[in-house]
Amino acid sequence: LGLALYAGSLCAASEATFLYHDYCVIGAGPAGLQAAYFLQRAGRDYIVFERSHAPGSFFALYPRHRKLISINKQYTGKSNSEFNLRHDWNSLLSHDRRLLFRRYSRDFFPDADTMVRYLEDFASLLKLRVQYNTAIIHVTLEKNEQAWNGHYFLLTDQDRKNYKCSLLLVAAGTWVPNVVNFPGSEYVEGYETVSINPEDFTGQTVLILGRGNSAFETAENILGVTNFIHMVSRSRVRLSWATHYVGDLRAINNGLLDTYQLKSLDGLLEGDLEDLAIIKDKKGKLHITLRFYLENRNISAGIDSITLPQDELDNFATRAPYDRVIRCLGWKFDFSIYNRSLRMMPGKGNIKKYPQIKPSYESRGTRGLFVLGTASHSVDFRKSAGGFIHGFRYTTRAVHRLLENRHHGVPWPSTVYPITQLTNSIIKRVNEASGLYQMFSVLADIILLRENATAFEYLEEYPIGVLAELETQTGRKARSGLFVVIMEYGRNFSGADKDVFYYNRAVGEAQHAWQSNFLHPVIYYYKRLPTEREMRLRHPDWPLPRPDAIHHIVEDFLTDWTAPNAHILPLRRFVENCLGTDLRNFFAESCFLFAFTRQKLPPCCQQGYMRMQGLVGSQELRHHAAQAGLLQDYTHTDFSDDRPPDSHAGSQEQLMRDHGMPVRPLQHLVNAKDE
Repeated sequence: LGLALYAGSLCAASEATFLYHDYCVIGAGPAGLQAAYFLQRAGRDYIVFERSHAPGSFFALYPRHRKLISINKQYTGKSNSEFNLRHDWNSLLSHDRRLLFRRYSRDFFPDADTMVRYLEDFASLLKLRVQYNTAIIHVTLEKNEQAWNGHYFLLTDQDRKNYKCSLLLVAAGTWVPNVVNFPGSEYVEGYETVSINPEDFTGQTVLILGRGNSAFETAENILGVTNFIHMVSRSRVRLSWATHYVGDLRAINNGLLDTYQLKSLDGLLEGDLEDLAIIKDKKGKLHITLRFYLENRNISAGIDSITLPQDELDNFATRAPYDRVIRCLGWKFDFSIYNRSLRMMPGKGNIKKYPQIKPSYESRGTRGLFVLGTASHSVDFRKSAGGFIHGFRYTTRAVHRLLENRHHGVPWPSTVYPITQLTNSIIKRVNEASGLYQMFSVLADIILLRENATAFEYLEEYPIGVLAELETQTGRKARSGLFVVIMEYGRNFSGADKDVFYYNRAVGEAQHAWQSNFLHPVIYYYKRLPTEREMRLRHPDWPLPRPDAIHHIVEDFLTDWTAPNAHILPLRRFVENCLGTDLRNFFAESCFLFAFTRQKLPPCCQQGYMRMQGLVGSQELRHHAAQAGLLQDYTHTDFSDDRPPDSHAGSQEQLMRDHGMPVRPLQHLVNAKDE
């Protein structure tokens, strides 16, 4: 009995050492703070763990040369705050207008220190619950049937304090440097530690390993003081204006391309870095050779005993020795803190630096573990902006909405409108929605049709990768068909080898809208919700399975899709064809006539005129409609009774005479309609 009591007390003490929260968030970078904001607004029990003394510790160090490449556009010519977020790549989403990044910097490409200050204010002004100086060093699972997902997450920090949570949000980013090991790699300096003082490179010859923005940023800093710079990478340079991917080389950093192509000594080379080897001579110079030359040879024996490529090929490109070699290969996710029980596995191929996650941003190995921010970029790598603030601020909100429905019974936010507002709703969203615009081909607006297409339910910015699971993920029903509204580039317009400035690259006519190259709205119509099998078997270049009908709104130079003939009219006719109805708006006189000449009234008349709703007619309004050719002008008509010619009843009787219909007293007509 004593042993049993002692064991029970130990268990109780052990249980008490775990501090419990419903939600644990690892990392107080932009994604972690964004998740904390939504959790706090929803009144959830959460905690954010940050290893540093302040939020945004990554930006306190990187980029090394302190210039961000995220756009901070001050002026757009519009006052619509949602539209302006399309061109604000730094602000997080919140209700506080003080927390717009343009209030912190007026620079088009801001300084990284400004981002650190912004994130500090975001956390403090919104009173987010962040626990600083807490580095989570181990995460494991504890099976429990009463837990939300059948298990709890157990976290341990550097002080051996323990935490327990029902759901884990990983927003730690990618911060472990990518390192390639090859013979002589110990002579390579890393981007994270190399000097940023140009004077330290005066008169030197430099080789840079890598071809991303960090590599070109480093080259740009020392371009004017070096003898020459060579850059080696396994793939060709990819320019962001050609690929339309903001993670590729940006114009602000591409000065070395000028000096390369304008024959000023600098140059770019392609080759597998794992095939390289570096040998240091007695003078401290670094020589580049190939790994296979070193097979069965001792590097320590000296350079004179080793065959170099130029010994066999005297014009070998990198035959000149280098003073320094700098590694700029980016970062990868830290998998080391996660126990095997979580099955946090790296992706495959070019996304191996990210953890494997589903299109819902949930781990493929563990239910209840979601990856947010840069580390979630495997969902849309090299396709959209999910690895950057202006993209993952929206995907983080989408994850929050999924969790609100799953664990708290709060359905995905939606708005119900009469079917007459369908065209207007689509036009409004494609012209101002920032989430659709930034996360093109990833997030979409979903329009769920009600029975008989008399109304529709509008859901904003849903991840299309889990479209087949829409009903379970959102708590909304799609029984009568749906429209999916997304933004897309032209199929063959983006790519490292594409000429995006070719003549006649733009499409201007609505009949050729499907050939649009630039970002433009695309509307998919499905008579039923696509199945998981259809989503899985879709073409790899298609964001969605084959629809029952599809409509492209023609690209627009101003990204302003409000032209009546080029944009709105084709969209309305497409929707009408899908629904088999007439979505035009009519004056009361026309609805009155349709009531006697058609078996089915247009929705505008059903939901307006027949319910005694709509604008009250006036002489000025009727005159304007007559001038526009929308109504016949009865101003000078000689009516048979004493009613004024612009009265509503007089106009109705004249319409009936014009169409050969017998005229009866107005009261009799009203009674007939009621019957």
